[in-house]
Amino acid sequence: MPIPLIRTVILYIAVITCVRIMGKRQIGELQPSELVITILISEIAAIPMQDTDIPLINSIVPFLVLVSLEIITSAISIKSQKFRNLMQGNSLIIIRNGVLDQKQIKRLRLSVEDILEALRKKNIFNINDVLYAVVETDGQISVMLKPEKQTATAEMVNANLQSNGIHITVIDDGKVLTDQFQDCKMDMKKLNKILKKNKVDLKDVLLMTANSNGEINIVEKEKDL
Repeated sequence: MPIPLIRTVILYIAVITCVRIMGKRQIGELQPSELVITILISEIAAIPMQDTDIPLINSIVPFLVLVSLEIITSAISIKSQKFRNLMQGNSLIIIRNGVLDQKQIKRLRLSVEDILEALRKKNIFNINDVLYAVVETDGQISVMLKPEKQTATAEMVNANLQSNGIHITVIDDGKVLTDQFQDCKMDMKKLNKILKKNKVDLKDVLLMTANSNGEINIVEKEKDL
């Protein structure tokens, strides 16, 4: 029993390490080469988990080879447009000014219902509202609405709005997180002053966030939990 457990832990760490090296893309954002390597790594890892007679090195070496290939192809893709197009394909426009490009749709093997479903997921229920729709290399569809259908922005109405900045987690379950203090203009002296002002102990704080404008949000732990 301990041997399969140890092998599983080692393979788990190896797979996580490989995925971390390749980057932080979500499954739906993987390029074809990345998806293939992810599937291969999963398959290679599963075999020695089930068969303890197979040496672990037989899995670790393919992991390293596959990750190396991904790093090499990524580096070449950055340098060569032709190679990038070969490996990833091109983004293709499928809607122009509310009109479907049927030739491109057939090329991509998409049905009209596939496109309408993708539009509905973006809260677009009328194809005539679309100025451009583009199928990206990862299969996602990007949409630009016609000007009259776009949500008004502050720039459009000439409004001069001030940003409140991002809210940074300062305290998480009674622990102070100092890594991003600079992003919310926080320091330990200021933090202690805020806690004292709100009459709350550090250990009793479930969550505290702050932004660069001095806005504070404190969530205390419930006493009976």
